[in-house]
Amino acid sequence: MNLTLKIWRQSGPKAKGEMVTYPVTDISEDMSFLEMLDVLNEQLNARGEEPIAFDSDCREGICGMCGLMISGKAHGPEVTTTCQLHMRSFSDGDEITIEPWRADAFPVIKDLVVDRGSFDRIIQAGGFISANTGSAPEAHSVPVPKPKADRAFMAAACIGCGACVAACPNASGMLFMGAKITHLGELPQGQPERDARVVSMVTQHDLEGFGGCTNIGECSSACPKEIPLDVINQLNKDLRGALMRGE
Repeated sequence: MNLTLKIWRQSGPKAKGEMVTYPVTDISEDMSFLEMLDVLNEQLNARGEEPIAFDSDCREGICGMCGLMISGKAHGPEVTTTCQLHMRSFSDGDEITIEPWRADAFPVIKDLVVDRGSFDRIIQAGGFISANTGSAPEAHSVPVPKPKADRAFMAAACIGCGACVAACPNASGMLFMGAKITHLGELPQGQPERDARVVSMVTQHDLEGFGGCTNIGECSSACPKEIPLDVINQLNKDLRGALMRGE
């Protein structure tokens, strides 16, 4: 298939960016979206032009590094990560717009690469448990009810790709943060720091410049791991409880 790509180019964090148009030809529908970008970069290299910078790592839908806005949708037209999006989702002659995540908390580093260190700092603020690591506990010493275990596993599926932030009109990180708080809050090991965790993480979230949640639901719709909106309800419930208890 032949396509027209409109790609955001920005040489550095403080440089002025612009959309640049690139035609690509003979693209196989079996290619992944990133493989298509690899083909374009090979052509740019052959012409002595600067290749397009974009993030990727596992290319297996596990790490979330590959996140892009594709024709206005986080990760593109399918509910999956960009690396698992295939060109069969597009048609011959399509014009595709490719941009980085758009959020103050995700500053552009170069072209399609953004700095998602704000997510790391939210985790550092409280997304952990304190545990004696001197010896491994017996696996069945702390029973966990299956519904709680299932809910924790569901929330733990979040890969921190940032699609929820990019899709949200307010650039809120509440779905990401709600997933982390729900994951730890459902397990016995997460209880000692439960109140301090939610207060610290919400405080860091706001300091990073993320917006507030207004329950539009775009975040959950864009999430490649289909994290449900009710993790945000859990976050709000935990926060209210922590503040009432004077945390």
